[in-house]
Amino acid sequence: MSATLSASTLLAVPLAPLVGAVLAGVLGTQFGGNRIGRRITHSMTILGVAIAFIISAMTLQSVVMDGARFNATIYEWMTVGGLKMEVGFLVDGLTAMMMCVVTFVSLMVHIYTIGYMEEDAGYNRFFAYISLFTFSMLMLVMSNNMLQLFFGWEAVGLVSYLLIGFWYNKPTAIFANMKAFLVNRVGDFGFILGIGLLAAYAGSLNYGEVFAQGGALAKLSFPGTEWMLITVICICLFIGAMGKSAQFPLHVWLPDSMEGPTPISALIHAATMVTAGIFMVARMSPLFELSDTALSFILVIGAITALFMGFLGIIQNDIKRVVAYSTLSQLGYMTVALGASAYSVAVFHLMTHAFFKALLFLGAGSVIIGVHHNQDMRWMGGLRKYMPITWITSLIGSLALIGTPLFAGFYSKDSIIEAVHESHLFGSGFAYFSVLAGVFITAFYSFRMYFLVFHGKERYDQNPDAHHDHHSDEEPEAHHDAHGHHDAHAKPHESPWVVWVPLVALAIPSVVIGFMTIQPMLYGEFFKDSIFIDAVKHPAMRELEEAFHGPLAMALHGLTAAPFWLALAGVVAAWYMYMINPALPAAIKRAFGPIDRLLENKYYMDWFNENVIARGTRALGTGLWRGGDQAVIDGALVNGSWKVIGRLAGVARWLQSGYIYHYAFAMLMGVFILMTYFVWLNG
Repeated sequence: MSATLSASTLLAVPLAPLVGAVLAGVLGTQFGGNRIGRRITHSMTILGVAIAFIISAMTLQSVVMDGARFNATIYEWMTVGGLKMEVGFLVDGLTAMMMCVVTFVSLMVHIYTIGYMEEDAGYNRFFAYISLFTFSMLMLVMSNNMLQLFFGWEAVGLVSYLLIGFWYNKPTAIFANMKAFLVNRVGDFGFILGIGLLAAYAGSLNYGEVFAQGGALAKLSFPGTEWMLITVICICLFIGAMGKSAQFPLHVWLPDSMEGPTPISALIHAATMVTAGIFMVARMSPLFELSDTALSFILVIGAITALFMGFLGIIQNDIKRVVAYSTLSQLGYMTVALGASAYSVAVFHLMTHAFFKALLFLGAGSVIIGVHHNQDMRWMGGLRKYMPITWITSLIGSLALIGTPLFAGFYSKDSIIEAVHESHLFGSGFAYFSVLAGVFITAFYSFRMYFLVFHGKERYDQNPDAHHDHHSDEEPEAHHDAHGHHDAHAKPHESPWVVWVPLVALAIPSVVIGFMTIQPMLYGEFFKDSIFIDAVKHPAMRELEEAFHGPLAMALHGLTAAPFWLALAGVVAAWYMYMINPALPAAIKRAFGPIDRLLENKYYMDWFNENVIARGTRALGTGLWRGGDQAVIDGALVNGSWKVIGRLAGVARWLQSGYIYHYAFAMLMGVFILMTYFVWLNG
C-alpha cells in the first residue's frame, strides 16, 4: 500500500463482515427460508472477517512503515446549523492497532465457533450475530467523529444483548442480557451528555475540531456552578466508559453475561466491547489531559475495580466466571493507567490482554467441551493428560495473565504498575497499592483455576449433576453428538482441530507480542499523533522512558522486582492450598465466614440494585403514575375540567329555563336593584 490510504479499501474493512452477517442472517435462518446450510454460512462470515483482517494488517504495515494516515469524511448525513453529522474514518497508529486486534480475535472466534456450536440449532444465527458485532466494533474504532463513535458504541451494545441472550429459552440468559442492556444504558446516558456538551460548546462533533478547541473549553465554567466545564465533560464521557468497560459500580452486568455461549465471552470480554471504553478515553486524551480532577476520578475507580473484582475471582467455581472476574480486574488495570495519563500503556495492555484473555476464554470453552459441558472446576482435575493442547495453551495464557517475565502480560502490566508509582495525582497511593496487591490476587485465582482443572485427582466422574440427561447450564437443550456429550461418565477428550487451532494461534502473540512491540508503542512514535500527554503536569511516561533499557533488560530486572515475587507467591499459595493441603481452603472459609459471605454475595451490589434501586424506581414510578397521571392529569386536568364545565353548564341551564315568567321576574328584579342603587347613590 502507498503512504496514502484508500477510502474504498478502508471501507471494505467494516463492510466485509457486515455483508457476511446480512447474508447469514437472512439466507441462513428461518427469516429468509433457510436457503443456505451451515457450511456456506460459516464460510461466508469467516471470509468476510478474514478480508477485514488482511486489509487491517496491510493498513497497520502502511501506517508503521510508511507513516500513512487517513482522516476524511466518507458520507455526510446532514447539517443542522453549523453542526455536521457525518460518517468518516480516522486511521492512525491507535486505530490501525485496534483494527488488527479486533479482526484477528474475531477471526479466531469465528473458526472456533465451528467446533463449539456444531450441535446448536441456532448455528447460522450465531455466525450472523458475531459478524455483525465485528462490523459494529470496527465502525467504533475507525470513526473520526462523535456521531459515528456513538453509533458503533450503541451497536455493539445491541448485538451484545442478542449474543448474551442467544439461548432465549433459558431464563438466566434472558435476565443476563436485560441486565447488561439496562446497566449500559446508565453509562450511555452520561456518555451522550458528554457528547452533547461538546457539540454545544465546541460546535462540532469531529475529533480534530473538538480537540483544537480544548484550550478554550478548559477556561469555561459549567453554567450555574464553579465546576470546570472540561471536568464535567470528561467525567460524563468516562461514565460511558464505566458502563461499557464494566467499572465499579457499573460492572455488575459482565459476570452474568457468561450465560451466553463461550465464543462470545472471548469476543465481547477480551478484545472488543469491554475495551471500547478504554479506547475512547485514550482517543480523547487531549481533553482528559486538561482536567486533573477527572483523571483522579478515573484513577480511583480503576483501582477499586482492579482490587475488589480480583477478590471475587478467588471464590468462583464456574470456570468461565473466574475468567470473567479476571477480565474485570484487568480492565481496572487499564483504567488506572488512563488515570495516570499513561494512555499508551493502557492501550498496550488492552492489546496484550486481548490475546491472552481470548486464549483463556476459548481454553475454558475447550475444557467445557472436553468434560461434556460441565463448567464447575470442582468436578474436573487431571485433564492435562487428556487434553494436552488445551493444557499447554491455557498454561501460556495464565503465565501471560499473571505477568511472568518475557510473556506479553509482563510488559504491559509492569508498565502500568510503574506508571502509577510515578503518578502524583490524588488517589495514586491507593491505586499503587491496589495494582500491586492485585498481582498476588491474580496469580492466586489464575493458578487455582489451572491446578483444579489440569492437575490433581480426576473428579469428572464425581459430578453430582452428571446424572441428568441434559447438559449443564452451558446449553439449554440436550444434543447428542459424536464427541460423546451425551455420556456424562465418558472420559475427557481433546477438542477438534477447529477449536484447538485458534488456541495455538492466540498463544503465540500471548508470548511474543509484548517483547516485540513495547519499544515502538510506549517509547517510540507509534502513537505520536494519536495520544497527547502534558509531560510537564503528568511526567509518568517520561520517567518510564528514562528507566527503560530494552525489553530483555526489563524482563531481567523484573525477576528482582516486587510484582514478580508477589505473582510467584500467589502461584505457590494456590499450589499448596489446592494440591498439597486441599482442606485448608475450607478451613479458611469457615474462619472468615462473614468475609466469605460478602464475597459470595458480590459485595451485595446485585442485592442493592434489585432491592433498593429497582424497587425504589418501581415505587417512584408507581407514585408518579398514581399521583401524577391518575390524580393530576386524569383526575384534575382531564376529569376535573369536564366536571367544572358540567357544573357551570348546570347553573347556566337553570338560568336559561325557557319560561317567560322566569325572564320577566329576572327583568323586574334587575330594574328594582338598579332603582335601589341609584336612590341610595343620590341619597
